[in-house]
Amino acid sequence: MSRYFMHMAYDGSDYCGWQIQPKEKTVQQVMEKALSLLLREEVSVTGAGRTDTGVHASYFIAHFDLEHADPNSPPDPISNQFLFKLNRYLPPDIVVYKIWQVPMEMHARFSAISRTYHYHISTLKPLYNRNYSLHIYGELDLEEINRCCEVIRSTSDFTSFSKLHTDVKTNNCRIMDVHWKEEEQGYLFDIKADRFLRNMVRSLVGTLLNVGQGKMDCEGFKKIIEAKDRGKAGQSAPSKGLFLVHVEYEGF
Repeated sequence: MSRYFMHMAYDGSDYCGWQIQPKEKTVQQVMEKALSLLLREEVSVTGAGRTDTGVHASYFIAHFDLEHADPNSPPDPISNQFLFKLNRYLPPDIVVYKIWQVPMEMHARFSAISRTYHYHISTLKPLYNRNYSLHIYGELDLEEINRCCEVIRSTSDFTSFSKLHTDVKTNNCRIMDVHWKEEEQGYLFDIKADRFLRNMVRSLVGTLLNVGQGKMDCEGFKKIIEAKDRGKAGQSAPSKGLFLVHVEYEGF
């Protein structure tokens, strides 16, 4: 048995997220079908996270194991030739950049020590990036938003920003960095943590937009966190502006 890591990326616009779901098109389903066909054995793929419907990943790590069921002519998954064939088979909205062998104890999800998400906001009507950013009207109060980011850094329980009725054992996350910054024709929300809850980043963005637009201040944001009630937080921002941009592991 051998284990392989993949560095990949995908445009999530046409997918119901990463994880396989009955009767739905997902990135995991497409990857498993492609690898199983080309490697000539049943392949199960494990991702570093479970991005929601419509969410993108510009940097994603997944792993798969091989039994090498075809000893006479086993394809070499780390060869440039295999990578070329795999990308030709995959649809245009999924790309694999690299495949390499790792020790069996390495795990794409459980060995990750941090994940980083970006959310893109445009103040000018986007044309070519219209499927990858949220268009808003007017300027945001970045000073008040970043006051809220200080609160986020000192928070561990994110129940107020978690999708209801999930099967997680804890709603605690360790935030390593979080901030908003102004960019040309818009804003960028940057957040890094050891783990994220379902819908957490989008609900944070939606609530912080309320702060930036003057509908709430930092004290109101604190009360939402303290309430530990998803119903108190703002509406989730659309998925199209959200990207998983990095997954960190010890050693690489």
